[in-house]
Amino acid sequence: MVEARSAEDLACAHLKASGMRIVARNWRWRGGEVDIVARDGPVLVFVEVKGRGGTRFGRPEEAVTRAKRRSLWRTAHAFIGRVDAELPIRFDIVAVAPDGVRHIRGAFGEQDVR
Repeated sequence: MVEARSAEDLACAHLKASGMRIVARNWRWRGGEVDIVARDGPVLVFVEVKGRGGTRFGRPEEAVTRAKRRSLWRTAHAFIGRVDAELPIRFDIVAVAPDGVRHIRGAFGEQDVR
């Protein structure tokens, strides 16, 4: 299995290489946590990182369940409230597996958490 910290380090490197700026890592509040908050131009991006050492239990991104999407949605809005931002937002997943890093932009939206 890919360790969570190393998967997040790889995800950050990938995001930076694609031109994104890391704003926060492992941002927590009482209702949840988001792995990475980044800026992609004017867009504030909330990134869930999933790492797997193989595909025996499915692809890493398949582990982002409906409950996890809801938690990320609430956490993103808590973050926005704390920084008083009125920016467009997006939810991405970075999947880290032995075959490489996959960045799924716009992996889910409001319709996927209701």
